[in-house]
Amino acid sequence: MKETKVEATSDILADLVVKGMQEKKASDIVVMNLKSLKNAVSDYFVIASASSDTQLDAIATSIEEEVHKATGQNPWQTEGRINKEWVLLDYVDVVAHVFLKDKREFYALEELWGDAKIEHVASV
Repeated sequence: MKETKVEATSDILADLVVKGMQEKKASDIVVMNLKSLKNAVSDYFVIASASSDTQLDAIATSIEEEVHKATGQNPWQTEGRINKEWVLLDYVDVVAHVFLKDKREFYALEELWGDAKIEHVASV
């Protein structure tokens, strides 16, 4: 039986990224809707924290698996897998950021894009 893939709109893709984060118990998940912002680089930033470099890697892998399973898509670009402090998975319309907690506080993306509509995702 052939598996059907979903056509990923940015809304669906953001939900899949959140699901991948939740699968590996990411904390402080935030979805930033950038659609209404002029010069925004994507439709959504989805940000989460990890408590260790091992968890950070597991969360990033889980995101890739969830998105690929549902849509067949792989990230257009990935960064940070070697340093394991901040992993970025770029799906063009949705960018996933997984930080170690101290690095997230240092870079403060939520403040940088302060005009975005921000949704805090409840822990599962």
